[in-house]
Amino acid sequence: MLDDLPMSRRQVESVATSDGAVNIWDGSIRSGKTIASLLRWLMFVATAPRGGELVMIGRTRESIARNLFGPLQDPALFGPVAAHVHYTSGAPTATILGRRVHVIGASDAKAERVIRGMTVAGAYVDEITVVPEEFFTQLLGRMSVDGSRLFGSTNPDSPSHWLKLKFLDKLSALPHWRYWHFTMEDNPALSRQYIDQKRTEFTGLWYRRFISGEWVAAEGAIYSMWRPARHVVPWASLPPMRRLLAAGVDYGTTNATAAVLLGLSEGGRLYLVDEWRHDPRTGAPRLTDGQLSGRLRSWLDEPHLPAQPEMRPEWVAVDPSAASMRLQLYRDGITAAAADNDVGRGISLVATLLAERRLLVADRCRGWISEVSGYSWDPDATEKGDDRPLKVADHSLDAGRYAVATTEALWRPHLLDPVGLAA
Repeated sequence: MLDDLPMSRRQVESVATSDGAVNIWDGSIRSGKTIASLLRWLMFVATAPRGGELVMIGRTRESIARNLFGPLQDPALFGPVAAHVHYTSGAPTATILGRRVHVIGASDAKAERVIRGMTVAGAYVDEITVVPEEFFTQLLGRMSVDGSRLFGSTNPDSPSHWLKLKFLDKLSALPHWRYWHFTMEDNPALSRQYIDQKRTEFTGLWYRRFISGEWVAAEGAIYSMWRPARHVVPWASLPPMRRLLAAGVDYGTTNATAAVLLGLSEGGRLYLVDEWRHDPRTGAPRLTDGQLSGRLRSWLDEPHLPAQPEMRPEWVAVDPSAASMRLQLYRDGITAAAADNDVGRGISLVATLLAERRLLVADRCRGWISEVSGYSWDPDATEKGDDRPLKVADHSLDAGRYAVATTEALWRPHLLDPVGLAA
């Protein structure tokens, strides 16, 4: 298998020496860490001990399908072995080399209950830093089969993150752990042009974490890559849209209620195409849920695209804490989904899309544009190892994030690689 897959010396070294009870790959984006760790996982599954379950874990089953099974089932990466990896996105189990593998989403602390009582012979954990500490601790305790192994990869996070503080900083006291740090130069599939492009696109926190691969605290502006001249487009010049995916809605009573529409263009870019806001702090009257619902529904029925006035959003994703508003919308004929409100992941997703210019913003989204430059990290939360924004002037930003994060499974397969997009 190694002969068929072009790999760097660093990747080969990590595969050859990942014989610990716990084996962790971290580093920058597109650095080859995931491919190396997945190759090692395949090798382990082929000879994994019996008497326990095999599990693959990530934030959600959908993210596992995208991040792990997508590469595993690609013959260009894993040759004929890819035909022996069988998984349908969203399913609770997969089959790899004839072995049943449980596929588990671990998006919150309650997820650790899923593996209580389970005996685990082998585990692969995707994006370890987004898995709750309680789940990871429970998983380590479940791996009691002789010869059991855990493999996992992650991008760096805060230096106060539990994985860094409790494990990576104490590797000298953990002789059964193995750890490798990767940079983009460790991926032989990347051209120098691509690496240089990424280095110019990302700034601040995202540069240090995603490009340099540093465990660094969040501080200052969140979307430091934001440039109006680079990211704002005239509404009248919007390109044709393949789909108008969703309206993300952030709900407020004394604060603003904002809705932002997300579209996927025929050319493979995401656009925030239109926005509606009702803000009592600017002199607008306070409205009941019924009144807000009525105004929002009227706006949703308006034309939102210059060349496709008939197109309407396929989904409405509302702040999950706004149960009363979702109920009101349902009574008024709109089935609204509870938005994905994993704040850290959503911000990271939007930041990456902005940096790569795979997300642009129409000038009709005035609230979003006015909020983005001042959006900053909360220094008190940073001291506790938590990446959390200051809750100030963020209603349109939250609405846009809901639309982007909640519909990722819909737009991700159609988004062009950033190399294919004009600068």
